[in-house]
Formats: sequence, structure tokens, C-alpha cells
Amino acid sequence: MNTKIQIKPAFILVVIVLAAFSRILPHPSNFSPLAAISLVGGLFFSQKYWAIIVPILSVWISDLFINNVIYSQIYPEFTWFYDGFYWQYGTYILIGLMGLFFKQNLSFFKLFGMTLSGSLLFFIISNFGCFMGSEVYTKDLGGLILCYAAGIPFFSATVLGDIFYTLSLSLIIVFAGKRISFLRTVNG
Repeated sequence: MNTKIQIKPAFILVVIVLAAFSRILPHPSNFSPLAAISLVGGLFFSQKYWAIIVPILSVWISDLFINNVIYSQIYPEFTWFYDGFYWQYGTYILIGLMGLFFKQNLSFFKLFGMTLSGSLLFFIISNFGCFMGSEVYTKDLGGLILCYAAGIPFFSATVLGDIFYTLSLSLIIVFAGKRISFLRTVNG
């Protein structure tokens, strides 16, 4: 008899929502849980639609709070979406899909590799989005290179945040799921 232990989606949801709202705590620039939320959603939700929808909704709801409460002086009118949000959200969807496609035979090294890949993907896409949406950079190869160069100082905090949150969230989900019986279901 082959039994498979699955962690209840409600527990994964709670972990992801709490991580999303950890953004309101003081932290270094770009040290955030957002890519980790997407990767962890892809890795641990058994339903594909939950793996994408839950992380994106968690990010969006935390964005609503941050933009309309914490940054209310910057956004004087209610802000549903900030300019260029689709570059970041699109990247989070891609990172979640990466988690979905590579979740089989998960190991520490595979998780670490996906985390670094997600950081790099976010750097490439979000800085390209900044280049496309900003009037600061000339719309030529030189402007694109300058935009990527301007993003380099923030990349280390992005990588460190992604590593910290991906490992933390994964460990919480796996260890709590193994140790606390009401957090898991057994199929088989």
C-alpha cells in the first residue's frame, strides 16, 4: 500500500498570507517574501489553480494595504494597482509555475536552485519593466544597460530575502505538516 501525506491547503494558505503581510514589518529594501510566496505556493499546493491564485491574491491584498494605508501620502487616491504591477505579478506567476513543474523529487539543492532562478528571473523582468515604463532611461541598448546596472545594488537583498523566506516557509510547511497531525491528510 502506497500512502501519500499531503499538507492541508488551509495551513499552506495561512503560512502564505502571514508571509505576505510580513511586508509591513521593517525590512531592508527588496528583502521580501514575494517570490518565495509564489515558489512555495507552486511547490506545496496540490491543486494547480491554488498554487497560482493564492500567492497572487496574497501579494495583491498586501499591496492594497501597503499602498492605501502605509503609503497613503504617496497614493492620495485609492490604488487598486500601481504602475507597472503586471511586470512583477507576471514574474510571480512564472516563479509559481516553476514550483509546479519542478516539485517532484524536491531536494535542498533543487529548492536552492529554484530560489536563485526566481531571483534572477525577477531581476531580469522587473528591471526590464522599469526600463519600459520609465522616462529616466533612453529607449536604446545603452538605456537598458544603465537600467540593469542601477538595479544591481538591490539584487543581493533580493537574493537574500528569497533564500530566507523560501527556506523558512518551506521548513515551516514541511516540519509542521509532518509533526502536527491535523495539518495533513493521508491519501492512498
